[in-house]
Amino acid sequence: MRAWGHTYGLPIIISHCSNNYGFYQFPEKLIPSIIIKAIRGEQIPIYGDGNQIRDWLYVNDHVKALILLLEKGRVGETYMIGGNKQMTNNNLAELICEILEELRSKKPNGVNQYSDLIQCVEDRPGHDFRYAVDIKKIQNELGWQPQQEFESGLRKTVQWYLDNESWWSALV
Repeated sequence: MRAWGHTYGLPIIISHCSNNYGFYQFPEKLIPSIIIKAIRGEQIPIYGDGNQIRDWLYVNDHVKALILLLEKGRVGETYMIGGNKQMTNNNLAELICEILEELRSKKPNGVNQYSDLIQCVEDRPGHDFRYAVDIKKIQNELGWQPQQEFESGLRKTVQWYLDNESWWSALV
């Protein structure tokens, strides 16, 4: 039987994660936004110089980590969950455009290359330069590692948005 610590009568294990990506992510988020704008032939806005760094975690890896925390995490502890894939926003946008070149060669009118749609725009006030987490604790204590290789997970994500326009078009 598992021993639980309690706060307000509930067992507490805290987790923090890096940026998630994958299926069903709301279209306003960076990766879906880039995909959808490219599909539509719209400008892809990238804040500032685009050199902000983000760590990306595939949503299925995040879910598996949460299940592991429920099963084996220590009550009262905090765990960081990340993908160990840091990338600038510029590099991310370029990679998504490269994937779209392969998966959807028929481009919107007036678009020669999807990457031509990438435009730097005025940065948001207070925009952080880097988001990342140190996942050594969950790795060392529970043996968790992200399983999805970033580029193949991103390709699956791009393909999902291509295949599910009826889902996201109702939201944008």
